Amino acid sequence: MAGLIKREDIDAVRERADLREIVEQYVTLKKAGIGSYKGLCPFHDERTPSFHIRPQVGTYHCFGCGESGDVIAFLMGLEHTSFAETVERLAGKYGIELRYEDGGTGPDKAEVGRRQRLLDAHKIADEFYREHLHSPEAQTAREFLGGRGFTRDHAEQFGVGYAPKGWSHLLDHLRRRGFRDDELKLTGMFSEGGRGLYDRFRGRLMWPIRDMTGNTIGFGGRRLYEDDQGPKYLNSPETAIYKKSQVLYGIEHAKRNIAKQRQLVVVEGYTDVMACHIAGVETAVATCGTAFGDGHIKIARRLLSDDGSPAEVIFTFDGDEAGQQAAVKAFNEANQFNAQTYIAVGPEGMDPCDVRQHRGDEALQQVIASKTPLVEFVVRRRLRDWDLNTVEGRIGALKATAPVVASIRDAALRSAYTRELAGWLGADMGQVEAAVKNAPKPVSSPAGVSQARLSQQGGAASGPDASLRTAESPRSGGQGSRGSAPGRGGRGQRNGRVEQEPPQEDYYGYDYGDPGPAAGPAPYAFQRPDTRDPAVMMERQALEVILQHPTRLTADQWEEIFSVRFSAPAHQAIHDGIRIAAAHASDPRAWVQNVREEVPEPIRSLVSELAVVSLPARTEEHLDRYCQDILNRLVELKIQHEKANLLGRLQRMDPSDSSEEYRQLNAELMELERRRRALRQEE
Repeated sequence: MAGLIKREDIDAVRERADLREIVEQYVTLKKAGIGSYKGLCPFHDERTPSFHIRPQVGTYHCFGCGESGDVIAFLMGLEHTSFAETVERLAGKYGIELRYEDGGTGPDKAEVGRRQRLLDAHKIADEFYREHLHSPEAQTAREFLGGRGFTRDHAEQFGVGYAPKGWSHLLDHLRRRGFRDDELKLTGMFSEGGRGLYDRFRGRLMWPIRDMTGNTIGFGGRRLYEDDQGPKYLNSPETAIYKKSQVLYGIEHAKRNIAKQRQLVVVEGYTDVMACHIAGVETAVATCGTAFGDGHIKIARRLLSDDGSPAEVIFTFDGDEAGQQAAVKAFNEANQFNAQTYIAVGPEGMDPCDVRQHRGDEALQQVIASKTPLVEFVVRRRLRDWDLNTVEGRIGALKATAPVVASIRDAALRSAYTRELAGWLGADMGQVEAAVKNAPKPVSSPAGVSQARLSQQGGAASGPDASLRTAESPRSGGQGSRGSAPGRGGRGQRNGRVEQEPPQEDYYGYDYGDPGPAAGPAPYAFQRPDTRDPAVMMERQALEVILQHPTRLTADQWEEIFSVRFSAPAHQAIHDGIRIAAAHASDPRAWVQNVREEVPEPIRSLVSELAVVSLPARTEEHLDRYCQDILNRLVELKIQHEKANLLGRLQRMDPSDSSEEYRQLNAELMELERRRRALRQEE
């Protein structure tokens, strides 16, 4: 049973992982002050660097888009991996053994070892095939690529290779690299006959199939020679690392653009993916010899995570009957997306590769841009099955299409398509509205759970697909699989644990705003502190020093800081988080993350911002002086507040009073003034 990773092991990963080393795999960094670096943000497009990291405290922050966090959050954001997957990946990289809570276990060590051997074998095979694409034997393969408008650079970009003719070229190569036959059998790259193992791919143009993180996990091979009796396209069989229903070809190239552009384009083949990316449609992926199904939808939902902006999924299918049937099946699955779904069909039924080859990059871009809403495509296709010149035909068409319109979740869009349907049918608006209103509604199910599974568990099977299957069409039946509607989660994860939603109270002066109907609890919103106020600016500078250089503080300074009260609500929230997390201040790389975890969600970005902003110092000596000066000013401000309170009490007393309380207040005032002068002398 999988368990939660122990907190101390997560902290060990944060401490050991080198943020600069990880970030530089994606971003070119330049020095930006003592211990600080900056570069172009990988999370949004920009021309001027606004992405800052401070490796000493393991934190990054972009002053342009607000993305921030630690090394774990960085990889999660770019690689779209889960928290546990990311921690386990970093632990493996830095040799940290993870432990799990509640008697749970992590990945089986033997299984991890076998998986790594499979990945290693595929990596070597990938290199082997790419090298052989430049051999004399691969002339036919190079001509095939050139004939479709692909250059050598394009082939290298997508790792295209060539499997040489013969029975054991790759087999012998991997044996020489130390792989045993029992390991090679598990890779899917070999077949077995009476004489033992032999190469599965021979004399074929090869595409590496990679997972989200860029690991090669399988291959697709295209037939090149007439004497090859195998299928036109031959893919790796399913293995421990390759599940075709959970893999999208090209995802390693497309994932960041999918997340940035909130768009996913689904094409049908390897060359279509290449053509799209080269033409500027950099959100294109393809399935690997299987229909677009639940596993692929989970990947899409993961990349198109709802951030409030519109998202779209665009399917490209051939214009023939098989392509149209595929479009109907895609519509049946569409309710699982938090996105609008469309279909794009090339001119004269051409696929994306043909469009680019014969009409150019701009023509391919135009095909995608001129997409048609998938619901409209399906409705119009259903209408073609009926003779709309007869009353019977119009009634039959209405029965067949009303459930499709009824399945639209957006009420405004559903109403608009109801009017469109009335026009297409030439029918009375009231009649169409009644048909849509009374049509079977799709069953809502948790994200990624199909209607088929629900029906096995006793749930009803209904929805647009059911209506398409059961409608009495005089011309065709139109079969489809059952779709499902996604559930909506309202909680996030923190260190692998489920976080509670924020309490509904205005403790720090946050404005919740109007969440709208059925939106659930709204996230906190807070007003940025106004640093035009000198006292607020000093508070910010003090927090910058405390977050960036906690080890420079003495025990006395920590004690003083704990008793300071900040005037800006957001600063006070961070100060409260610092007090709670102070026990971890001796561990710089875990320090900022621990503070982040102790403050409300919307302030976490401000914590990261304060932790990476450059301080006005050019040398270590100047930096130390600056830190001490800022902390002294913070303590001095606190002393001045305390003096003001004591003076107010004295002013309310009789000046002739010689009581013990009066003398005590004067003594306290004198002590505060002594401390204030001592701080000034340190400057």
